[in-house]
Formats: sequence, C-alpha cells, structure tokens
Amino acid sequence: MKSTLILKSFIGFSIVYLLIILFEKEEIAWFLKPLLLPFLILAVYISERFSTKNILLAALTLSWIGDIILMFADKGELYFIAGLIAFLLSHISYIILFSKQLRIYIKKSKIIYWIGVTAIALYLIVMMLILLPSLGHLKAPVFVYALTISIMLLFALKGFLNWQKPASIYILIGAIIFVASDSILAFDKFYTPLQYSSFLIMATYLIAQYLIVTGILKLNKKK
Repeated sequence: MKSTLILKSFIGFSIVYLLIILFEKEEIAWFLKPLLLPFLILAVYISERFSTKNILLAALTLSWIGDIILMFADKGELYFIAGLIAFLLSHISYIILFSKQLRIYIKKSKIIYWIGVTAIALYLIVMMLILLPSLGHLKAPVFVYALTISIMLLFALKGFLNWQKPASIYILIGAIIFVASDSILAFDKFYTPLQYSSFLIMATYLIAQYLIVTGILKLNKKK
C-alpha cells in the first residue's frame, strides 16, 4: 500500500517537473531533477522482500547517480562520460535483474523472439551508422553503451515471453521506452539538436523507469 502511494506521488511529481521543462523553466527543473528517482528507490525499498530487490535498487541508484552527474555535462566532457558510465552500469544491473527473473524459455515463442532479435539488431546497426561519423573519439564508449541497452532490451523481450501478464508487458514497454529515451539523447547530442529534446528525453526516461519498477514489483508480488 505504501509503495503504491509513493509510486503515485512519483507520477504527480514527474508531471509537475515535465510541465516546468515544457514551459522552459530550466533553472527550477535543475533543482528538482535529483528528487525524481528517490521516489522509485523508496517505493522499492519499502516493498515486500523479493530475490532481485537489491539488484533493482542498485539499477535505480546508479541511474540516479547518472542523473546528477549529467546535470553538470555542460561543464565538460568528463561529466558526460562519467554519467554514461553510471547509466551503463545501471543497464548492466537491469540485464542481471531480468536474467535472474527468467524461467525456462518457451519454445513456442521462438518466432516472436527471433523477430524481436532482428529488430533490436537492426536498431543497433542503424543507430551506429547514423551516429558514427559525428562521434569522434567517443565511438567505442557509445558503441558499448548502445550494445548494452540493446542487450537489456533483449532480456526484457525474453522476459515478456516467459513472465505473467501484465508485469511482462510493463517491463517490455518500459525497456523499449528506455532505449527510445537514450536514442533521443544521442541524436540530440551527436547528430542534430531536437526541438523539445529535454522534455522528450525526461518524459520517456521517467515513464520507462516507472514501468520497469512497477512491472518488477508486480512480478514479485506475493500471492
């Protein structure tokens, strides 16, 4: 019950934060950004104990650290790289989380699985072909990051084919939106500036984190 209340508070606070961004009050949004993910961290922390709880907390905490570091990205490339590393570790934590939640693979879903694998591989190839010319010395770290989020999405797809609904749907959609958020950020930074980029990046990011957390909590809810 307490977790549900905190998750609802997260939604309300996120809407206020996004409206502030939309109305271009960046100086206010800057101070509010570090307060967003603690809602999700607290919701998970006070939830019932489950086997992957600490991994989920680690993923969220690393994302939160990445959020804070990226607030200073305009002060130097080192901050961007440090933020990238924090989110890379967060995505690796999600990969470990999803893999530990997985059960026996459902053979009858192999067609859907391989369609998904093909789509993810195409995403990775197209993304890198578009971004590579403008990445300079960041080619390797950005490729490693893009590969990691693709693997994270792959594990979410595997989970979708195994976990019960609606938890599996929440997690898969959350993972897809997370990849979309990172992609918007990459396009905006390395390819061409996008209109309303701050709003789009944060809206997709917050929705993604909420859906993944909600899905994992539903998946591990004691009956």
